[in-house]
Amino acid sequence: MNTRMIFAGFGGQGVMLMGQIISYAGMLEGKHVTWMPSYGPEMRGGTANCTVVISDQEVASPVTNDAEVVVAMNIPSLVKFEPAVTPNGCLLINQSVIDREPQRTDLVSVKVPCNEIAEKLGNLKVANMVMLGAVAGATGVVSKESIVKALEKKLSAGGKAALIEVNKNAIERGFETAKAAVASK
Repeated sequence: MNTRMIFAGFGGQGVMLMGQIISYAGMLEGKHVTWMPSYGPEMRGGTANCTVVISDQEVASPVTNDAEVVVAMNIPSLVKFEPAVTPNGCLLINQSVIDREPQRTDLVSVKVPCNEIAEKLGNLKVANMVMLGAVAGATGVVSKESIVKALEKKLSAGGKAALIEVNKNAIERGFETAKAAVASK
């Protein structure tokens, strides 16, 4: 198994954190992992993306032009990275921000209302964790449990232990939303 992923959005949407946590989750499962960030000139509000490769074998390079999984948190990211999804790959769309359909029909498209789910949980900042749970639910590249363990490690080390519970709930909601969406296709 070799899964290449691109996470993309505006700076401030937690795109890099999504990549870091899923990378760490892959390591917890004993897989080989690479993570490579890419920022636009601005930090908040500018473009940000990262590539993650999770594999059962050593990864030769973190650089990829195409990916089995693409996460688009905003319209510019959808426009830029939809062409990078491999045929039959998975395109996860933040439906709260993206109000258009994907152009391609040769992929699995999963729409997740990340912001609405995060708002119902009482913290809009966990929209990225909703999407991260959705990635696990739609693809199975890593388990939801590994993502939660990686999240706990990251937030505990950063002095943000108080945010663990709402983030775990966000991951769970995203996971269930994506599982249901994929099952209905």
